Amino acid sequence: MLPDGKMYALLTRPQNKSGFKPLPVVIIGNGPSGICLSYLLSGYIPYFKRDSLHPHPILQKKLEEARDISILDQDLEYLSEGLEGRSHSPVALLFDTLQRPDTDFGGTAESVLTWWHETDRAIPHVVLGRNAPGGAWHSIEGSMVTLSRGEWMGLPDLPFKDWLKQKKRGLRNNRATAEDIAQYYQHYVVKKGLQKNFRCSTVVTSVRKVSADSVSNHTQEYWQENSDDSAWNFNEKSTEVFQVDGFFKTMKGDKEPFSVYAENVVLATGTYDSPTWLGVKGENLSYVHHQLSALEEAVKNNSIGIMSDPVLIVGAGLTAADAILFAHHCNIPVIHVFRRKVSDPGLIFNQLPKMMYPEYHKVHQMMKEQSAACAGPYECYVSLPEHHVLSFGKDKKCIFQDKNGHQKVYKISMALVLTGSNPNLSFLPNNGIDLAMNSSQPVNPKRNPIDVDPFTYESTQEKGLYALGPLAGDNFVRFVQGGALAVASSLLRKANKNPP
Repeated sequence: MLPDGKMYALLTRPQNKSGFKPLPVVIIGNGPSGICLSYLLSGYIPYFKRDSLHPHPILQKKLEEARDISILDQDLEYLSEGLEGRSHSPVALLFDTLQRPDTDFGGTAESVLTWWHETDRAIPHVVLGRNAPGGAWHSIEGSMVTLSRGEWMGLPDLPFKDWLKQKKRGLRNNRATAEDIAQYYQHYVVKKGLQKNFRCSTVVTSVRKVSADSVSNHTQEYWQENSDDSAWNFNEKSTEVFQVDGFFKTMKGDKEPFSVYAENVVLATGTYDSPTWLGVKGENLSYVHHQLSALEEAVKNNSIGIMSDPVLIVGAGLTAADAILFAHHCNIPVIHVFRRKVSDPGLIFNQLPKMMYPEYHKVHQMMKEQSAACAGPYECYVSLPEHHVLSFGKDKKCIFQDKNGHQKVYKISMALVLTGSNPNLSFLPNNGIDLAMNSSQPVNPKRNPIDVDPFTYESTQEKGLYALGPLAGDNFVRFVQGGALAVASSLLRKANKNPP
């Protein structure tokens, strides 16, 4: 789905005789959030399945009250009231419990939803993404397994386990590989007929509000197969619209610019674009990296190996753990530095069930027990809890400091700073900071997400702008789908496609 001449013209075509008419919706980001929203906006409408019995009796009663009305057209606040679970979003909990009624209690009850394709309720939209459909899942090393259970990675009306069976593969300890997840999302887009909405190899550089009058001579047409422009009825007298600028990356490596105008923009870009830096001296040196892929590439190129100086891994999250496991598998010595105590309850390893995550439990054991170089039960692994990096030297010597102010110096072969990542919102005014819960701090998925209405996911600061997934504080695939439900419900109301 690389850009071609036809698609380039589609987004930059001059005004037609009917005058300025912006696209109803532009979705930025083609990961699970964007895919799920595209599915809903393509006219796939969820209803409560007849003869279904939900294990939550109060929710069951509410669903029976309006059995013939789609979930999209009901009061989401009313339906989600009183639900509890692993998300802070009421609509995320609602949609998850409709699709997986008792999964948190080990149950296997089927979804209580049935899906109808009502093409007259589809809303024209385009999904812009850097990678193939699936987003950041295509950038993760394929053999890595998911933190969540495999079945929780599925999207509506196509269970992941069913797709996996067709591939004659199974889950690993109930979890899936990143490669399988990426392939499943690509398959989902094709299977559901969504590919006409997706524009891949696309980089957005700017999103801003502009006067509709100022762009009336520079607008675009947008159409879909079998779509009818008269079937949607957004506000054609808008005084302001969003201008989305960017470029396509062609197969030849060229950059073709585009501009598209939209009534509504949905931010679904995730958080993997900008790895967090420590901000210490020497961090920009060539041997200091901020992605796990750098270690994989170094092993592949034989630039490091069993006889190399240790690899420094900084961080105490799951990506750092994946790096440790990879290095351990390749017999590469590791120095592991992290700021917290091993017993800190906030440490992710202290929150994971040992039986379900044996490999991460192994790393946790290493962190606890190994504090002497190349000795003890875990050869060539050194754990340095409650330490932080002071500087990286040009001679590949790294200086650490412990909680008491004592310093240590190690010679290393390469460094991986894996302390998390932040969303890249450089295409928004002021990097999107004005949209955050705390508008004096950058957007952060865990500490400072974009401030949205909990039942529409529309920005409280910018009408017509929506945020999905980690940007709105939903950090697991099973819960980002509720955000898509909320956005689709809101957009259908705006388009006058919600029945009275």
